[in-house]
Amino acid sequence: MFEALKREAWAANQLLPQYGLISLTFGNASVVDRDRGVVAIKPSGVAYADLQPEDMVLVDLDGRAVGHGSLRPSSDTPTHVCLYRAFPLVRAVVHTHSRAATAFAQAEMAIPCLGTTHADYFRGEIPVTEPLLPAQIDGDYEWETGNAIVARFASLDPSERPGVLVARHGPFAWGPDGARAAESAFAMELLAEMALATLRLRPDSSPMPSTLMERHFSRKHGGTAYYGQGPRA
Repeated sequence: MFEALKREAWAANQLLPQYGLISLTFGNASVVDRDRGVVAIKPSGVAYADLQPEDMVLVDLDGRAVGHGSLRPSSDTPTHVCLYRAFPLVRAVVHTHSRAATAFAQAEMAIPCLGTTHADYFRGEIPVTEPLLPAQIDGDYEWETGNAIVARFASLDPSERPGVLVARHGPFAWGPDGARAAESAFAMELLAEMALATLRLRPDSSPMPSTLMERHFSRKHGGTAYYGQGPRA
């Protein structure tokens, strides 16, 4: 049971070091089977090179273990579960500590939408959460991290901005499957690198005009999209 789910989660985790988003054992990826209410997620502290599909840990949408595996799930599991419960169209979540995106998170700064490459992936800036309060840190910390993300998206569409920066922590990204969640995380890192380079060259750079941003976003997303070859027959 859940072999396909475990394999998809494993494949998403394997993409993270391939994309250069991982140092040591930082980060994790998960995928949810919504019909059966089960999440497959990376085990805590296991090196990516050692992971096998069968190592993925299964939990339900309350974060409780499913099955009888010996490995513990990622310590970030409550954050993933919180996002699955709040964002019903999300099927996969990725967390990394990729360097440029994490720099923005540590500075508590959103990544501004400075050019068309950014607008191809995000409809506006990549937002940053409010810092956690001491009571949240001392309490159910990982769950409260998820709550901070959900609160930041109270007036935002997670399908239009498939990622966020958690203040003083790092990026979380998501998507409709494991591969596209990993792609969102990779895009966030590339956009952070471009923003840092742009701001070094021109510190007074302002966000791109909204008309140009909307045109580029709509080329790839929504009912008027015309980028690429469309769905395969």
